[in-house]
Amino acid sequence: MEFSIKNGSPEKLRAGALVVGVFESRKLTAAASVLDAASKGRIAEIVASGDMEGKAGSTLLLHKLPGVAADRVLLVGLGKEKEFGIREYRDAIANSVRALRDTGATDAISTLADTAPRKKGAAWALRQAATVSLDVLYRYDTHARHKPDESRALAKMAFVAPKKTSAAAAGEALAQGEAIGHGMALARTLGNLPPNVCTPTYLAEQAVGLGRKTGIAVTVLERADMQKLGMGSLLSVGNGSRQPPKFIAMEYRAGKKADAPIVLVGKGITFDSGGISLKPGEGMDEMKYDMCGAASVLGTMQALAAMKLPINVVGLIPTTENMPGGAATRPGDVVKSMSGQTIEILNTDAEGRLILCDALTYAERYDPACVVDIATLTGACIIALGHVTSGLMANDDALADQLYQAGQTSHDRAWRLPIWDDYQEQLKSNFADVGNIGGRPAGSITAACFLARFTKKYKWAHLDIAGTAWKSGKEKGATGRPVPLLTHFLLERAGKL
Repeated sequence: MEFSIKNGSPEKLRAGALVVGVFESRKLTAAASVLDAASKGRIAEIVASGDMEGKAGSTLLLHKLPGVAADRVLLVGLGKEKEFGIREYRDAIANSVRALRDTGATDAISTLADTAPRKKGAAWALRQAATVSLDVLYRYDTHARHKPDESRALAKMAFVAPKKTSAAAAGEALAQGEAIGHGMALARTLGNLPPNVCTPTYLAEQAVGLGRKTGIAVTVLERADMQKLGMGSLLSVGNGSRQPPKFIAMEYRAGKKADAPIVLVGKGITFDSGGISLKPGEGMDEMKYDMCGAASVLGTMQALAAMKLPINVVGLIPTTENMPGGAATRPGDVVKSMSGQTIEILNTDAEGRLILCDALTYAERYDPACVVDIATLTGACIIALGHVTSGLMANDDALADQLYQAGQTSHDRAWRLPIWDDYQEQLKSNFADVGNIGGRPAGSITAACFLARFTKKYKWAHLDIAGTAWKSGKEKGATGRPVPLLTHFLLERAGKL
């Protein structure tokens, strides 16, 4: 998809399709009013007839509208004007792109950026427009025998920037949105790949390839390297698998040399059977998504390189499979982490925290400004927050607030949960420094409390994306979240929002 900014009066814009909005009160947007005047009241006539009532989610395609240069005009229902906010704007963009996708138009111009909530501004509107458009157009067909015909697919999308928006600002915002959209697409594809393809080795190869394209420095640690570092917790998870574990370190250095980096840590369990604590067979195929934290780090690193943000960021990805086998770690085993703390394995299906804790200790060597880990960590988070918002826990209020606000701005939201010391009582062990589970109560919180024991030397936040990283059911697949949240967090830290 090729994005651009267009200027000019709507009726004079030449394109395969031109998108304008209609509110439920039959009120036309400014662009729709211009087209109505050019067509001598044709749009108002259609709205009055009831063919387009402006209800949210509705669309109507008009051909060869008199007085209008575009081949087609797509009317998009915006719902009630007083209720039109962030969600409604994003839905309007998404609905328009879906409708355009089903037409013969290969290029289109959208005027909907001018309908965005005024408090958000033009840059936000254009950034969201590009990101949402790419998200809608994403298609996973890697293993499809018959590929869709792309000869008449929507290939070019232009947006009319809101008034008083400089060309430079509009172009930068659109480019940011495009980078975020492509970052989400990478994360989605990695998540959707079957686990016999997307192995720890494959993830490492993708990181190395991304490094070659973008200039990001990539180091891949092998099992022997991790053994020398004392990553006994991480290595214990992969004991039952024939796939070798990998530890991927990616360094993006575009800020001042003196600036401490932000470290992103992504959980990379490429398939989670539960190990000896075997999961139920139903739905186990979805455990290929247990590397979506790692995928989101890769997608975010790609996006920030595309945006050329003046910032220092390190991406760490501990990756392995969790499989049963004769060499697999057993419930009751005690392992030693890189930090020196010993861990009693009470349940081998609580493995994400075991690979993350060694990665969090490894992060200390960067003397980070802050560390954010991203993980499909607990089913308990789905019970607590559903599939709408990610769980957010942190040892620093300012960092938690920044991530929360980034989620609000990007509409990739997170909600903070407490990790008070009171919860640490549930992790006590009679045979080691800590147990790897704390029982059913507050499962997401005790998982984060476990990780907190390895983050004493820096500001840290944890994103539990178990409920937001993928969808089940008819629309089954990876979502690309929380790439938008992470990129907006980095944009803010880089002073680009």
